[in-house]
Order: sequence, then C-alpha cells, then structure tokens
Amino acid sequence: MDFDLEFWLVTATAVTGVIWLLYALFAKKKTADDEPVLLEYARSFFPVLLAVLLLRSFVAEPFRIPSGSMLPTLEIGDFILVNKFAYGLRLPVLHHKVLEIGEPQRGDVVVFRFPDNPEIDYIKRLIGVPGDVVSWNDKTLIVNGVELNRSLLGDYLRPDQKTPPSIHLKEDLLGVSHDILVTPGRMGPSGSVTVPDGHYFMMGDNRDNSNDGRMWGLVPEGNVVGKATIVWMHMNWGGDGFNFSRIGNGMK
Repeated sequence: MDFDLEFWLVTATAVTGVIWLLYALFAKKKTADDEPVLLEYARSFFPVLLAVLLLRSFVAEPFRIPSGSMLPTLEIGDFILVNKFAYGLRLPVLHHKVLEIGEPQRGDVVVFRFPDNPEIDYIKRLIGVPGDVVSWNDKTLIVNGVELNRSLLGDYLRPDQKTPPSIHLKEDLLGVSHDILVTPGRMGPSGSVTVPDGHYFMMGDNRDNSNDGRMWGLVPEGNVVGKATIVWMHMNWGGDGFNFSRIGNGMK
C-alpha cells in the first residue's frame, strides 16, 4: 500500500464521514451553538472530500508532465487529464479492478505506476499488447514482424524543452499514426520481447531520450492508472511559461 495523496484523501474522507455519522446517530439533539468544532469541520469538509475522491478515483485525474520523454506529443509543463475509467474502475489505494470497461489499445498514451517504484507515475505510449512480439535495434522498431514505417516531417529544435536537435518523424504503429523524435548520432539499445498476458510494453515518443520498457521491462496490468486524453493547461517556468496554444491538444 502506498501512502500517497490518494491514501490521505481516502483517510480524510473516511474520518470526517465517521465523525459526522457517529454524532448524528448517538449524540443528543443540540443547537448549532452547542455543536463541537470538530463536528462543524467534519460536516463542512466531508462532502467536498467525497466529491474530490470520487472524481479523482473514477472519472479523471490531473497530471503534470515533468520531462521530455514524450516529445513532441507532450511537452514539459503540460498539464493533462487522465481518463480513470477507460480501462475499468479500480478501488482507490488498493488499485483492485472492480468493473471491466475496456482494455488498453496499441498506440494509447498511458499513465501507469512505475514497476520499479509504484509511488512514481510514468507516462508512455503503449507499443506492445499481450501476444505481441516487439523488437528494437537502435532506431528501428519491429512489431509482430513488421518494421514500422516512418515519414520525415523535418527538424525539431526546442531549447525551452531541453532537448537536443532532433528529427521529427511520423510513425505508423500498425494503423495508429503518431509523431516521434529521434536524435542523430545517438545510438539506441537493442532487444526483443514477447508480451505475456497481463502485461504491456511501453516506449516514449522521444525515442533516444526516454527511460522506458527497453531498459526496465514490462508494465503489469495492475499498474495501469488510465488513458491520457487532453492537455488542459501548459506552464513551464524554465521555458515558454504559459502557452495557451497547448490547451485542448489531444493525444495522437
């Protein structure tokens, strides 16, 4: 169990709810002036905490992009909304799935708890679903025996995103088209994996500047948090500050 924000939100909701309920069931009738301060706080905060908990756990959760591993799709300073019910409803804190709704699809941009440290949230693109065979050799990517087709879009240079001069490409992930970056002269890793049931293989769109499944392996299904959907704000104090043109950008 992780003692993170979600844990403390559940705890605060439960404590305020129990205080309010016990007072309503067992306390003698009193006027508002006679009610203890603790009850006033519990009654005020419980509905708010409950609403936030339900929205955050079952509908959508905000995340901030801290690195350039998903450039050019997501920039440092993007604030995104993550659909928490796209892949099924999970209990907060326990992360146990209680309702099947959908499964992650190849090409989705997915937020997940990092397998090596579940207290850290990662965001990457889903490259391999169960049953897929994925191979990579430097900048070449092969999925189920098909070398992914790429077309040149031009050079990519964004000093505010702290990324070296890169080449901007359009990649066809077996029918899912999305943008990626590669860095000339930087050698990438090599390897291959057959994705087993209950696991997924993830990679960053900034292929030569991403700590992803090529280095640390597969993501268990139980670590999946949700599907990234839209940029709702962009703020990068070390770069372009508030960039309103990013608002409303979806995941491609």
